Amino acid sequence: MTTIFLGCCRCCFFVLRVCGQFVISCLSVDDLFFIRDIFLCMINLCFRKSFTIFADNTATAIIYQETKNIQDMDKMKKAFASKLLEIKAVKLQPNNPLTWASGWKSPFYCDNRKTLSYPGLRNYVKLELTHAVLEHFPEAEAVAGVATGAIAQGALVADALNLPFVYVRSKPKDHGMENLIEGELKPGTKVVVVEDLISTGGSSLKAVEAIRRAGSEVIGMVASYTYGFPVAKKAFEDAKVQLVTLTDYEHVVAEARDTDYIADSDVEVLDEWRKSPAEWKK
Repeated sequence: MTTIFLGCCRCCFFVLRVCGQFVISCLSVDDLFFIRDIFLCMINLCFRKSFTIFADNTATAIIYQETKNIQDMDKMKKAFASKLLEIKAVKLQPNNPLTWASGWKSPFYCDNRKTLSYPGLRNYVKLELTHAVLEHFPEAEAVAGVATGAIAQGALVADALNLPFVYVRSKPKDHGMENLIEGELKPGTKVVVVEDLISTGGSSLKAVEAIRRAGSEVIGMVASYTYGFPVAKKAFEDAKVQLVTLTDYEHVVAEARDTDYIADSDVEVLDEWRKSPAEWKK
């Protein structure tokens, strides 16, 4: 089936090249990029394939690779975990723990915002998050990013889907219009929220509350990564928000251990922290 599909694509591209010069000349660069992204996202959804786009100054190469169907989510999560480790997005600091916004101390942090600095991986994340929206929340009419970490990722997804974009601050500005939601969000709009990372879920669900208070409907949330804490799972259930993520703590730690990114002694520290993260190092 793949051979037939690719053959049809080649024929379509030939027809466009021969007969479509006038049509293409009437389109702007933005239009062409939009058509490209939607074309790739539709293929990604319909054929369960992924297209990673690597861009440089001279050309764009599209690398075609199998990724997932419904029963292959585990494979996709492992693959993205591996990509995060490749760019050293995972930090392990048992002797100098990080403090989260919730006040929890952690020896482990996944800085998936580093993906924005790698064009190929940035586009991978964009297409996978877009695919997640198309598959789980196809009725979405707007995209909202949670400030500040998911502003860029949310804008990328909105651009790929050609949907309106807003972002939600953690608190209203203390000057100017004092907005909590930046951008235009009409009441009654069905919104999918984009987040970069889920820990306790507190800041993510505050954004959901803000959108609901503005009169719009939150139909779900997609995120790059989640720690999968029970407190977060319960919070999302109580808020009646479906969460879909590209990878999680378990897959990242498993991949890190398999590739010697972390040692067995590190895993012991993480296991101890994982038992009671709110009380660890207090």
